[in-house]
Amino acid sequence: MKETDQEIFAEDRENYLPVFNRYRIVLDHGDGAYVWDINGRKYLDFLGGIAVNVLGHHYGPLVHAVSEQAGKLIHCSNLYYTQPQADAAAQLVRLSGLGKAFFGNSGAEANEGAIKIARKYAHQIDPDKSQIITAWDSFHGRTIATLTATGQPHYHEGVGPLPAGFDYVHYNDAAELAAMMSDKTAAVMLETIQGEGGVYTPDPGYLQQVRALCDKYHALLIFDEIQAGIGRSGKFFAYEKYGVKPDIVTLAKGLAGGVPIGAFLTTDEVARAFRPGDHGTTFGGNPLACAAANVVLNTVPKPEFLQHVETVGAYFKGKLEALKDKYPSVLVDVRGTGLILGAELSNSEHGRDIVNACLDKGAIINCTAGKVLRFIPPLIVTKKQVDEVADILDTVLAEFA
Repeated sequence: MKETDQEIFAEDRENYLPVFNRYRIVLDHGDGAYVWDINGRKYLDFLGGIAVNVLGHHYGPLVHAVSEQAGKLIHCSNLYYTQPQADAAAQLVRLSGLGKAFFGNSGAEANEGAIKIARKYAHQIDPDKSQIITAWDSFHGRTIATLTATGQPHYHEGVGPLPAGFDYVHYNDAAELAAMMSDKTAAVMLETIQGEGGVYTPDPGYLQQVRALCDKYHALLIFDEIQAGIGRSGKFFAYEKYGVKPDIVTLAKGLAGGVPIGAFLTTDEVARAFRPGDHGTTFGGNPLACAAANVVLNTVPKPEFLQHVETVGAYFKGKLEALKDKYPSVLVDVRGTGLILGAELSNSEHGRDIVNACLDKGAIINCTAGKVLRFIPPLIVTKKQVDEVADILDTVLAEFA
């Protein structure tokens, strides 16, 4: 017998660790930029699994690749070679211009690996060269090390002692970074575009200044593109948009279109810091996940696909800016690029109410950093679907003006 949504809510409350503030719908299936709940209600998904479902839901080639690979080999461990993993690594190395790739299962694992190899590399220069500098309002993961790297103190409460060697500066403040760095700095780790912190893009020239400082102190530059990578900015890697190349870049979320995967890529020089046995994973880079990743890697980097993201993203940003002009007492800023966009509210108390009101009217969005409406839809979203969400937002925002 099929359970009702109320029965599922009750079952979840009874059995699942209460770490998520869930919305009161039970999703059942999706197609393109739409999802349906178990009651048959349709929603426009402008959260995209939190920037994961880059090719939308029920994308035929992805479904086929996963199904075909599942029928052959799901897992065999990294003690053996597989074609899907070799192909995915080669694609990422080619696209990035970096030297080596490593696959894990999540963004947190990718960032853990990046921190670990950065320290290993730095210790070859100086055993005391270990400082990792990240940004306030950043988000790098929920493991202990990546939680420490996350520059949001409320995430640190109650889980100490935290690992030593992490310091924080304000994003877009190169002078503060320069004052913080020294020959003991192992790496500077930044989100190319801050996502969870409120959708902040780098100021002109900022990332170039960071690159120069890293070069000055022989520190590695790590770009966390867990959320902003895989075409979301309108470039495959967001750093391409700003003309700065990192020593290490981390990826996850959209890399396999919904199948769990994480990756970090490094230069050949940095890669040599690891030897067999220095790092590993049981499930990371399994053939199923890599078969899915290869569909994404064969689709998203195409110029016409990325141009679509640029075009629709600019159109959507224009719609949000028009709403800001129409409701200046509700929206105070619109920012972002491509299809990672944020609209900042004047009142943080209204965020969840606005998200719930949009949900009631058939649009899935979310609110991050307390007061920033965030839009990270599937990258295949259309202008017509943008219009639908903009109309819903217009109706909802009018209630708060």
